[in-house]
Amino acid sequence: MKKDLACTAILIGKDATVDGSTIVARNEDGYGPVGPKRFIVRPARDKHHNMYVSHETGAKIPLPVHAYRYTTEPSEPSTHPTYEEAGINEKNVAMSSTETTYSNQRFLGCDPLVKHGSVNEGCMLTVVLPYINSAREGVKRLGKLIETYGTGQSNGIAFSDHNEVWYMETAGGHHWVAVRIPDDSYAIAPNQINIQDIDFHDPKNYMFSNDLPEFVRKNHLNLSSDPKEFNFRNIAGTHTEADAHYNTPRAWYGHLLFSPKQMQKLGLADKPTSQNIPFIMKPEHKMTVDDVEYFLSSHYQQTPYDPFTHKNELKKQTFRSIALDRNQISHILQIRNGINPQYAAIEWIALGFFAYSPYVPFYANILKTPENYATAGNHVSMRSAYWMYKILSVIVEPHYHHFINEINTYRKACQAHAIHRIKVTDSKVKNKSLNGKKLTEFLTKASDKTADQITHQTKEVMGSLVKQALNLSDLHFESGDNL
Repeated sequence: MKKDLACTAILIGKDATVDGSTIVARNEDGYGPVGPKRFIVRPARDKHHNMYVSHETGAKIPLPVHAYRYTTEPSEPSTHPTYEEAGINEKNVAMSSTETTYSNQRFLGCDPLVKHGSVNEGCMLTVVLPYINSAREGVKRLGKLIETYGTGQSNGIAFSDHNEVWYMETAGGHHWVAVRIPDDSYAIAPNQINIQDIDFHDPKNYMFSNDLPEFVRKNHLNLSSDPKEFNFRNIAGTHTEADAHYNTPRAWYGHLLFSPKQMQKLGLADKPTSQNIPFIMKPEHKMTVDDVEYFLSSHYQQTPYDPFTHKNELKKQTFRSIALDRNQISHILQIRNGINPQYAAIEWIALGFFAYSPYVPFYANILKTPENYATAGNHVSMRSAYWMYKILSVIVEPHYHHFINEINTYRKACQAHAIHRIKVTDSKVKNKSLNGKKLTEFLTKASDKTADQITHQTKEVMGSLVKQALNLSDLHFESGDNL
């Protein structure tokens, strides 16, 4: 079984974004600095007597005959569809799985994790995303699978469509809850159980495993003095010293970026280790893809905890940064409203160390991805986008203060180019009145062109930085003109 991943996620409702998009985004951070990832498209298919067999747990899961086309981000090298992590299907339903979390010992003692025959992170997206027509349907399908087969991990899973954004959390071997992120709000999920109050009488905004209320009551798991309160974070989650240094500071920093006045009012603006940081908040400005990119590539900038700038060695290593060496792939799953559904879904992809790498947009309605994004493996090669961006991070980090201004200029230029390419492509599609197969082919070529241009820009900046780095050697020695 693959070691637990450590990720950071952000979810945004449609009325909280500047253009009415729903957004689900997450960094996938591996156990170590190397964890090759591809970005590919799996075509639609029909297969009778379709059975998924997990090569990790041995679970045998019957699947529907028809599978929708979907984008995905599998781990490499692998001969199995595994750890696909995120994607958007042809119905414009997005799924990001998973955010590794931890159930407390009381909950686990009553509902142990299931090691064999279970549905774990490695297969969740594979057995759910190709078969759902809405975010709500995704929660229900995965919830049913968890109740039937159990799970060997505690996880957080995000779903979205053009209208709704849902966050689902599992606890123990068979239990789960899900909350609909309010349209005017956003949520930040580090590696801990985050969902707070549950209203069992509000099916529009909450879902849960069938026996959860009775299970908690029977096993005396609700420690609240108020019998009407059902705080899932307190009932199933952890509140450890590790959480205070590894998890809560990431939520704290995100809320400082998007809701600083509210954090001040709550008395949390200077309390990154607080165990009472809200999961869901209303932003104090309309949010953009740029905001999401900044957050997911952040490292506590303009605080005493920035590992790159603070001189106090103890403080700068106090908290786990969002951008760090274990970053593998980051995705922003954007479903736009007010646009033809055939080209409304965009998947933004970053690879490598996210403080140095740009996000590249791909329309979800495509046939394939560029060859360098579909290529990974353990062999280091500039032909792989994954390895290209890993090499970029190796070049930059030893000379961070020399190179970061050029990196920021490069990332800004890539972002401006990406936004321009989307506007140009949207306009061309509309003017040409494209649809069906011709539209998919056009969007495939347009996405390839955008990615190719940003790959070229990346190689250009890498060349510039290598030349500069050669002049920064500690073994440099001035010589005369004739030597």
